[in-house]
Amino acid sequence: MKYVISYDVGTTGVKTCLFGIESKIKLLGSANQGYGLYVLENGGAEQDFDEWWAAMVKTTHELFSKVEIKPTDISGISFCSQMQGLVLVDKNGKVLRRPMSYMDQRSKKELHEGMGRGLKVAGANVFRLLKSLQITCGASLSVKDPLWKYKWVQRNEPEIFKKTYRWLDVKESLIARCTGKFIMTHDSAYSTFLYDTRKGKQGWSKTLCKTFGVDMNHLAPIISPIDLVGGLTALAASELGLPEGTPVFGGGGDATLIGIGAGCVNVGETHIYSGTSGWVSTILDHQVVDTDAMIAAIVGVEKNRFNYFAEMETAGKCFEWVKDHLALDEIGVYLNHTHVSEGKEALYRSLYEYLTKTISEVPAGAGGVIFTPWLHGNRCPFEDPNAAGVFFNIRLETGKTELIRAVLEGICYHLRWMLECQDKKIQTSQTIRFVGGGALSSVTSQILADVTGRTIEVVAHPQNVGAVGAAAVAGVGLGVIENLEKVKDFIPVIGTYLPKTENKEVYDRQYNVFKKLYASNKANFAALNQSPRGN
Repeated sequence: MKYVISYDVGTTGVKTCLFGIESKIKLLGSANQGYGLYVLENGGAEQDFDEWWAAMVKTTHELFSKVEIKPTDISGISFCSQMQGLVLVDKNGKVLRRPMSYMDQRSKKELHEGMGRGLKVAGANVFRLLKSLQITCGASLSVKDPLWKYKWVQRNEPEIFKKTYRWLDVKESLIARCTGKFIMTHDSAYSTFLYDTRKGKQGWSKTLCKTFGVDMNHLAPIISPIDLVGGLTALAASELGLPEGTPVFGGGGDATLIGIGAGCVNVGETHIYSGTSGWVSTILDHQVVDTDAMIAAIVGVEKNRFNYFAEMETAGKCFEWVKDHLALDEIGVYLNHTHVSEGKEALYRSLYEYLTKTISEVPAGAGGVIFTPWLHGNRCPFEDPNAAGVFFNIRLETGKTELIRAVLEGICYHLRWMLECQDKKIQTSQTIRFVGGGALSSVTSQILADVTGRTIEVVAHPQNVGAVGAAAVAGVGLGVIENLEKVKDFIPVIGTYLPKTENKEVYDRQYNVFKKLYASNKANFAALNQSPRGN
């Protein structure tokens, strides 16, 4: 058996997992540590690199205090992380400013200047759009894309920009701290929309860098997620409590590896993720793009494999909002399950216990209440940072349990919307793997089956599938797993949910209203949210 540590670096915290890989990928232990997300009034969303690293150090030491495995038994380290961040470092790997999260949306001016001028189609400059589509089969059309964060720093923080040696994503900055080497895995490189995906030309596009004014000297060499980057440096090893030279593999972004951890490794297989954000992803052997719905086929782990990817900004984050504002403040039943001091993991599990017991008693449709899960804007099938959450159709008889169920159903309505947008271009699978923290709830899993009309499968430890995917690519790199197509054999299904036909009518009716709520309120969202509140 080979032992691998996976660092799952999310928006709210890091989860450090120890896996044993033999006939299955088996979770042997884990430790969690949260850190801050700093949301600014100008639309910025930042995190602190030192908090990331401190959380890695703390959880690594905590992990080994829980298990019998010794640090010297570890065969490799891998990463799964949030994507589309911007981490600027100098030649020594020092982070020059707080990393800009994928949620950052302050670069509206840069996006407009880069893509919004001249003759337009789908809201973008037709010539730059066509050039991007030709080279990457995608385009940087969202204010949250890292290209516009890069340009924002160039415009607004020129002194920091002058010191920049490399532009990295989240996990790449941590790999640099571990190994002293600067790299980007090809999925992270693609998420910049500066990566040429054409056969025989995979790599940074000189044409697009020139078009958008990107200094190619800032771009790191590109490697595969299964490639060995190098060994832990003496300093990193001493801080983590691991042997110097422990192999560090490239790993991947969450959008890439969560599908692998879900066991979706073959063309045509679809998975749905509900964590802080949410998405629908289907594996393809060719690239497809839908600029109207903001869906693109991003580079996958394997060569000539792509993930047709549709994302919503807040899914599990809506659960956190429920915990803070609808469950914890007043409902004593939930508080009896666990004390708030037990931490975020315990709160999530206990919240799902509460939902299973209480929300399952509320009839499908939540008494006619509909919730829109756009608590931090939205990306697909419409891009609008001004979009916001709404409870629609509240009546005198509406209670808190109906509101909470409406939140669950609203997330599932939006996931169905993205699934149906994918079906306009490709064929999604009838059986879907559901993963992320949302899949911990049997209630949510059944609602998703009922709303989508698809069979929903849940794997063991669905909240850890990103770490499982990271372990899988390390396992391939170490040779203990023959290839990525074999990964599915290592990941068993533990729950299957079939759609209940008796709920179809109510969900179809409310889903049709749900899709109209954005168009009906687009102007209202803009009127309230285009400028800082109170101005």
